Amino acid sequence: MAYNELLADRIRRGFRDQNARFEEKKMMGGLCFLVNDKMCAGVVGDKLMARVGPEGFNEALQRPGARQMDFTGRPLKGYAFVEPEGIDTELELEWWLERCLAFNPKAKSSKKG
Repeated sequence: MAYNELLADRIRRGFRDQNARFEEKKMMGGLCFLVNDKMCAGVVGDKLMARVGPEGFNEALQRPGARQMDFTGRPLKGYAFVEPEGIDTELELEWWLERCLAFNPKAKSSKKG
């Protein structure tokens, strides 16, 4: 599955604007952005994948275009998919990236040692 390169560029700029050090990995049929070796955000098709964690999850789902991520057919706790209409503006995308970065220090790493 191809992913939206323009959205990937917007995420890169957003993370750089917030001085976040990140790496990119192609996975899940898209592109994932890892911060501190932990999945933080990504692009799947034309959707933003946002790891916001459980605390602000219900608030996040109230945002336009947001729904619980169910990539494998079962919901993933703390992850949201955001349709393009929910991230049309840079301010909307920034809102999501801020929440992803705020949760990142609390997130568990899935990196195998």
